[in-house]
Amino acid sequence: MDQYAYIGTNLKAVYARVISAALTAGRNPQDVRIIAVSKTFPGPALQAAFDYGQRAFGESYLQEALEKIPTLRGEPEWHYIGPLQSNKTRAVAASFDWVHSVDRLKIAERLSNQRPPDLAPLQICLQVNVSGEATKSGVAPADALALARELATLPRLRLRGLMAIPEAVADLAIQRAQFARVRQLCEEMGREGIALDTLSMGMSDDLEAAIMEGATLVRVGRAIFGEREP
Repeated sequence: MDQYAYIGTNLKAVYARVISAALTAGRNPQDVRIIAVSKTFPGPALQAAFDYGQRAFGESYLQEALEKIPTLRGEPEWHYIGPLQSNKTRAVAASFDWVHSVDRLKIAERLSNQRPPDLAPLQICLQVNVSGEATKSGVAPADALALARELATLPRLRLRGLMAIPEAVADLAIQRAQFARVRQLCEEMGREGIALDTLSMGMSDDLEAAIMEGATLVRVGRAIFGEREP
């Protein structure tokens, strides 16, 4: 455990940032959950984070995740946050509690069909490409409502909200404006009868801006586990 004592220190610092941002925004800090993005980090580092109180972990490399998931003691919550291809859906549907990166009906249908009936419905987020970057996954904001309507009808899935990875910028005002667009889209969907309660947005460098604009899940890797190996 001593080898990973820095993880406990880092978690306390991240919790403090979340609490401060939530209070600044007039929100209850308990309405914001941290997803520890643990991809590339070894199982013992994840176990240390769990032992320090972290409960939700985000993975985007499927084979690596499948090797780590059985090794953790306790009952962590597993979130798949990476791009999802058809050949990965069966394993993701069977091994994860949440999927943040749904952006096509075909993928959602496969997750729905392949979710084991003895498990609770798979919680999903619709990924939106709010900044329009060609290198980013996600449905265009203009097409999000139509896709959300289809996702909401699928059995064995529960559409919870939206996920976004806006363009990385340093300016707080620009960060907030990008996250605000995601929140506004979520609110528009609510007015159209698509009830959502989750905004998965914000990472190590911009979680404050995300929380100020309504994030309920923030995906934090480097600020918890440190820099990844190249």
